[in-house]
Amino acid sequence: MEWIIAAIFILILFSAFFSGSETALTASSRALMHQLEQNDGDKRAGIVNRLMDSKERLIGAILLGNNLVNILASSLATSVMITYFGETGVVYATLVMTVVVLIFAEILPKTFAIQNANRLALSIAPAMKILVFVLAPITMTTQFIVATTLKILGAGASQDEGQSAEELRGAINLHDGQGDEGVSQERTMLHSILDLAEVEVSEIMTHRKGVVMIDVNLPAEEIVEQVLDSPFTRLPLYRDDPDNIIGVIHAKALLRAIRSQKGELEGLDVVSLASEAWFIPEATSLMGQLEAFRARREHFAVVVDEYGSVMGIVTLEDILEEIVGDIEDEHDDKVEGVKSQHDGSYVVDGIVTLRDLNREFDWRLPDEEASTIAGLLLHEARRIPDIGQIFQFYGFRFEIMDRKRNQITSIRIFPPHEDGESK
Repeated sequence: MEWIIAAIFILILFSAFFSGSETALTASSRALMHQLEQNDGDKRAGIVNRLMDSKERLIGAILLGNNLVNILASSLATSVMITYFGETGVVYATLVMTVVVLIFAEILPKTFAIQNANRLALSIAPAMKILVFVLAPITMTTQFIVATTLKILGAGASQDEGQSAEELRGAINLHDGQGDEGVSQERTMLHSILDLAEVEVSEIMTHRKGVVMIDVNLPAEEIVEQVLDSPFTRLPLYRDDPDNIIGVIHAKALLRAIRSQKGELEGLDVVSLASEAWFIPEATSLMGQLEAFRARREHFAVVVDEYGSVMGIVTLEDILEEIVGDIEDEHDDKVEGVKSQHDGSYVVDGIVTLRDLNREFDWRLPDEEASTIAGLLLHEARRIPDIGQIFQFYGFRFEIMDRKRNQITSIRIFPPHEDGESK
């Protein structure tokens, strides 16, 4: 009789091992295991990764082993109880084994495994590898039976497609970092990286109205003065018509030419100093453009529409700012086009992009149909509004402050209250 009780005790330990192993392996960090295997050469982490690659076989082996030991332990306990109490021993065995298995073979090992998932997964990985190999014939047979049954019932396994990016977004959002500004900023950067493939250069480019361009027909002295007065190092050159861009002049190349001529500007050929302009379509994604910048070792491109008309310019810095936020240097203009008011509203220039507003104030203004706040108003109003007109949509209130001809130049925005009502 003693050996039966000892066997039950050993079987409960095995059951606890299987339960804890299942929880530890499924709850362990795949990213950490990949890091340990690739960078640290941890063989146990490699075993964990291989086990998780064939998760169905792993779970099948664990469930098979767990059920075997639990059923055997219950059967032995029933035989012992029947010996002492007769037929009522079945009831006693059921009650006792339910409590013992629940506490010592399920809750306790799984709780410990959740709290020490990564460490425990590395520890039990070699043993689980052997177990999965030994039980492979049985688990593969059971998997075949299950798959065939599901197929007959019309409930075959389906593969989720296109979920990788959403899973990443969900994982990023899980680490909310409340009260930690650094974590919040990192989360925003990671979201921005995931958005690069979906955002087009037309949404972040500097519109042609804000681009400083130089007419090559001007005297050399005036061209040099415009280059030096500009806060930018690269400037497009055009001849006769701003749509006729013939090159891009770099301030450093111009200064080198002036030095080589000992400061004499007479006979300075600016066109010969300019590099060839690089034209890209407005529908180019930021990810594609970033890769193109790297491949060509360029920092500057001219954006054109389907008719070849110049829409604006985009730079490498513009794309980087989409990831890390605004990058300011000593030459950047301090005016960002947004001024906060005492009543909680904001006076915003019409050319300010919706992405900048959403990023800065954590708003949710849609940017699918328009890239600027003025464009959004025109899209929603379906007409050119007059000064003083007020519109309300998406929970915001918009007041037209100024307009030049058909262009909305200034808007006052009243964001919604926390309860969802606009001011």
